[in-house]
Amino acid sequence: MSKEKTGKLSQTDFEKKVIELAKTGLTAEKIGEKLKQQGIHPKEYSKKISKILKEKELYVNPDLKNIEAKLERIKKHYEKNKQDKRAMREKDRVFSQLRKIKKYLKLPLK
Repeated sequence: MSKEKTGKLSQTDFEKKVIELAKTGLTAEKIGEKLKQQGIHPKEYSKKISKILKEKELYVNPDLKNIEAKLERIKKHYEKNKQDKRAMREKDRVFSQLRKIKKYLKLPLK
């Protein structure tokens, strides 16, 4: 990982860069890491990465994203292994977590 030395970007260029990285599927935390690797420090700019993403409606809560991914993995495993009672219990438990976090974030249940 090489650090590129770049001059300080303007606020609009910084926001464009953040949106560009968000469209590749990165979360706000990962975008911050990626920018730091490129020598761009988000603290030097007036807006937080998550606020920029919320304005453009690209923000996804990382907790929600992780729980949804975990649920998909467990469902996929359970479809192949119907005899796995522990996986069945885990699927119910993770779904319950998902329901709780969606209720907390005031999001609709699917």
